Amino acid sequence: MGNGPLDGVRIVEISGLGPTPFAAMTLADMGADVIRIARPGAPHLLGLEYDILNRGRGFIELDLKSADGRAAAQRLIARADGLIEGMRPGAMERLGLGPDAMARLNPALVYGRMTGWGQDGPLAQSAGHDINYIALSGALHAIGPADAPLPPLNLLGDFGGGGIYLAFGMVCALFETRRSGRGQVVDAAITDGTAHLMAMIYSMRQAGRWQDSRAANLLDGAAPFYGTYRCKCGGFVAIGALEPQFYDELIARAGLSGDLPDRNDPQNWPALRALLEAAFLSRTRDEWCREMEATDCCFAPVLRIDEAPEHPHNRARGTFVTVDGHQQPAPAPRLGRTPGRVRPARQDVPRDPDEVLAEWGA
Repeated sequence: MGNGPLDGVRIVEISGLGPTPFAAMTLADMGADVIRIARPGAPHLLGLEYDILNRGRGFIELDLKSADGRAAAQRLIARADGLIEGMRPGAMERLGLGPDAMARLNPALVYGRMTGWGQDGPLAQSAGHDINYIALSGALHAIGPADAPLPPLNLLGDFGGGGIYLAFGMVCALFETRRSGRGQVVDAAITDGTAHLMAMIYSMRQAGRWQDSRAANLLDGAAPFYGTYRCKCGGFVAIGALEPQFYDELIARAGLSGDLPDRNDPQNWPALRALLEAAFLSRTRDEWCREMEATDCCFAPVLRIDEAPEHPHNRARGTFVTVDGHQQPAPAPRLGRTPGRVRPARQDVPRDPDEVLAEWGA
């Protein structure tokens, strides 16, 4: 196995929560040499002894409020290709580690900044979390039942609109640095990233193909052929039969026949949903899997978190791996010649800062 497409890239990560370590994990999965700077003796913010988001990289403890800690950090950053931080705007500048100061030490440095609201704007200095950022983008309003928005965990903002966009921005800037020899700031705001993810929905809305309300549209649970159904056992299945040929197969395998209401008329959706609800309640989830899985019904069982790693498809593809004794999602996406991998790394014992500085030639 190769060393990954980012082999040789050095990243300094300032310890944080959620999207920042997720971005660093993604880069480390792809071969980057990432070292995390943590505050001495600081417990994990979620109380975890092993955090999947911190996998594949070691850490050192530095007090960035002390002159010695800042000096050690500056020596590392001077030898790095990139830096990732997720503090409130201005915090790194107050520590003397802001992008202007670091550019003087390392003109080619790509300086990645992860925030919810962005580095500027009226809300930049306000506290917030995923739910607030996706609310501002219009995404939260579109998700959930008709009577109230429903937070989609923190997947859409922190990780979808945040961490992945930071990692993507870092790789783009690192690629450009090869040509110009100059670094730049990557301002990754969750509000911006989530709005970007909503491009298709905004397009449909402006074309008059999307109602600005929940549970009223093709992809938000209103359409009976794109949603979830409870089974006899209490489990659920997910149906996505948007195309006519896939819908026809769904109807046949669900045992529905006769003169069904026209699915193209949204006025008929409640009646069609009632028919499908009754059909799926007649069998268990496993029975429906035997009937519909691996067909063109656009079908999948709704698996619990504990079930997903054991599904035959996930097992066949190696979607989950065990590293450091912990089962976890494998690196994604997959590259044919230089695939990502998870490198074992201690999360309970910090590395010697002098040893890391020597390895980096700092």
